[in-house]
Amino acid sequence: MSQSQYLEVFIDESQEHLQAINDNLLQLEKEPGDLSIVGEIFRSAHTLKGMGATMGYEDLAHLTHNMENVLDLIRNDQLEVTSHVMDVVFEAVDDLEEIIVDISNGGDGKQDVNEVVKHLETLQGLEPAPSEEQAAKAEAVQPANTINENYDEYEWTVLAQSQEQGYQAYQIQISLDEKTMLKAARVYMVFEVLEQIGDVIKSTPSADELEEEKFDFTFVVTLLTTTEADEIKQRILKVSEISSVYIEIVNIDQYKENTTKEKNQGKEKAKSPAKKQEKPKKKESSPGKKGTELNKTIRVNIDRLDVLMNLFEELVIDRGRLEQISSELNNTELNETVERMSRISGDLQEIILNMRMMPVDQVFNRFPRMVRSLSKELGKKVNLEIIGAETELDRTIIDEIGDPLVHLIRNSIDHGIEHPDVRKSSGKPEEGTVELRAYHSGNHVFIEIKDDGAGINKEKVINKALENGVVTEEDLEKMTDQQMYGLLFASGFSTAEEVTDVSGRGVGLDVVRSTFESLGGVVTVDSELGKGSLFSIQLPLTLSIIDVMLVEVAEEKYAVPLTAIVETAIVNKEEVYSAHNQKVIDFRGKVVPLVFLHEIFQVPAEETDNEFYSLVIINKGEKVAGLVVDSLIGQHDIVLKSLGNYLSNVFAISGATILGDGQVALIVDTNALIK
Repeated sequence: MSQSQYLEVFIDESQEHLQAINDNLLQLEKEPGDLSIVGEIFRSAHTLKGMGATMGYEDLAHLTHNMENVLDLIRNDQLEVTSHVMDVVFEAVDDLEEIIVDISNGGDGKQDVNEVVKHLETLQGLEPAPSEEQAAKAEAVQPANTINENYDEYEWTVLAQSQEQGYQAYQIQISLDEKTMLKAARVYMVFEVLEQIGDVIKSTPSADELEEEKFDFTFVVTLLTTTEADEIKQRILKVSEISSVYIEIVNIDQYKENTTKEKNQGKEKAKSPAKKQEKPKKKESSPGKKGTELNKTIRVNIDRLDVLMNLFEELVIDRGRLEQISSELNNTELNETVERMSRISGDLQEIILNMRMMPVDQVFNRFPRMVRSLSKELGKKVNLEIIGAETELDRTIIDEIGDPLVHLIRNSIDHGIEHPDVRKSSGKPEEGTVELRAYHSGNHVFIEIKDDGAGINKEKVINKALENGVVTEEDLEKMTDQQMYGLLFASGFSTAEEVTDVSGRGVGLDVVRSTFESLGGVVTVDSELGKGSLFSIQLPLTLSIIDVMLVEVAEEKYAVPLTAIVETAIVNKEEVYSAHNQKVIDFRGKVVPLVFLHEIFQVPAEETDNEFYSLVIINKGEKVAGLVVDSLIGQHDIVLKSLGNYLSNVFAISGATILGDGQVALIVDTNALIK
C-alpha cells in the first residue's frame, strides 16, 4: 500500500472517530452520569491519537493527548461534566476536525493548538501544581532496587538449563516516558532490540497486555543472553521515549535451594503454577478472532464503483435486447439461457446498487453538534429532531448535499426560531424545534427542514424583491405564495436587517439552490407567518438502473418508476366526474384527480370508442393521482440516461432509456405531475 493510500485510510478512519466523539459528547451532555459514554469517547480519542502520532501529525496527537487527560479525570470522578467542560472539549474537537480537513485538502496538518491545550490543561488543574504531580509520578516510575519477578517451575527449569549452557539470565525493568504516545510501538521496538541479542522468556505484564497497552509506563522482561548488562542497557536506551532501564541478574542458585525445600514440603505448590500457564494461552486465541472479524469489510474508491456501474448499464441494455430477441425467436434453449442470465444479472444489479447506496445519516449526524453550538451562540433554545436518517441515497449525492443543508439549517435557526422570551410571550414553548426529515417518493428522495419559528414575512420579501428589481408588480400578480417565497433564492437577496456571523449578507440561498439544481434537485419553500417554515428539497436517486412500468400513449412509450406506483386500474369512462375543472374518479372512497398523459406531453391521439381508461395510480407523499394511458405494457428494468444540458428543463421528464428493441422511452417524473 502506498503512502497516499495509507493517508486515505487515515482520513476516513479519523473522520469516523471524530464523528463518534461528537455523538458521544452530545450524549454525555444529556447523561453526564453515564461513565460508559466517557469510555467510548476515550477509546476513540486514544485511537485517533495513536493514528495521528504514527502518521507524524504532532499537533493532532498533542491535542488528543490533552483531551484524553481531561476525559480520564471525568472517568475517574475527578472532574464533573459541566457545560464549561463540554465547551472546552468541543473546542478541542473543532480543532481536531480542522486539522483533519487540512490534511484531507493536502495540507501538513499543522495548527496552533496552544490556546485549546491551555484550556484543557486548566481543566486538569495542571497550571498551579504541575511540578509536584509530575515529581510524584516520576518517583513512581523510578525503578525499585529489587525486581520482584515470579517464575513457574517450567521457567525456572529453562533458566537453570540456560545457565548451564553459558547464558546469563537478566531481569530488566524498563520505564517509558510519560508523554509516550504509542506505548505498544515502543514495547515492540524494545523487544526487537532484545531479540537481537538473546531470548525473552517472560514479560510482566504479558505480551498481549503490553500489545493492548494495558500497563502504566513500566514493564519487566526476563532475557537469556551472553551480552553484558551495560551493553543491553545502552541498546535499549537507543529506543526513543525510554526514560530508564534497570537490570538485575536472576539468582538461579537461590532458586535451586528453594526448589529442594519445596520438594520436601510436597508437590502441591508445583501444581499451582501450571494453572497460571493456561491463562496466557487463552488470551492468545482471542486477538486472532478479533482480527478475522475486523477484516470482513474493505474500503473501495467510489470511482471504481462508477466504472463498474457504467459497465453494468451496458450489460442491462444488452440484456433487454437479448430478452427481446429470445421472445421473437421462441427457441426453448435460448429462452432458458436468457432467463438464467437475466436472473443472475438481476442479483448482480442489486448488489452493485446497494454498494453505492448509503444512509443520509452520513450527512445528518453532523447537525446535532452544529445546532448545539449555533443555539448557544445565538442565545436560543433549539431541539433538532431527525427523522428518516436511514433513508438511502447514492454516495455521489450524499457527498454534495452536506454544505447546502448546513446553510438551510443555520438559516432556520437564525431567521426562523425566535429567542426564548419572544416565544414565551407568543404562547410557544421556549425551546424551538427544527425537524430534519428524509424519505423516498418515486425515484426521488425528499429532504425537508421544518421549523416552528416566526415564519417568513411575505410582504417583506415582496418589498425587498421589488426594491432590488428581482421582480415586477405585474409578475407578482401571477405568482403563487410558494413562488413568492421562492424569491428568497434570488442572487444577493436578504431580508435580514442586521448582518451577523450567521447570515444577513445576502449570500447563500442562491448558492444552495444552484447546488441542488446541479444535482438534478428542486428546492421549494412554504411558510406561515408566526407558525414556521418548510424548506423541501427533491433529489433524484441517480440510480441509473430502475424498475419501471412501461406504458403506451398513442405510438409512444413512457416509463413510470415503479416506486411511485400505488397500483394500476381500469375504470369505466362513466365513473369519471368533473370537480373544479379537473376530471376525477372516486377510487376506493378517495377522490383522485386524473392526469391525461397525451395532453401533458402533447401526443396526437385519435378518438376511440373505448369505454374504459387504463390508469396508473401514482403517489407523492400522501397525495395521489391517476395517469391516463392507452395501454399498460409491463414491468421492466431500464437504464436511466440523462437528457443532457440542452433538454434539462423538460416538464415532467426525468430522463430517457433505450429499450430492448432499440426504441427510446422517456421516463416520467411523477412528482412533477402531482400538485
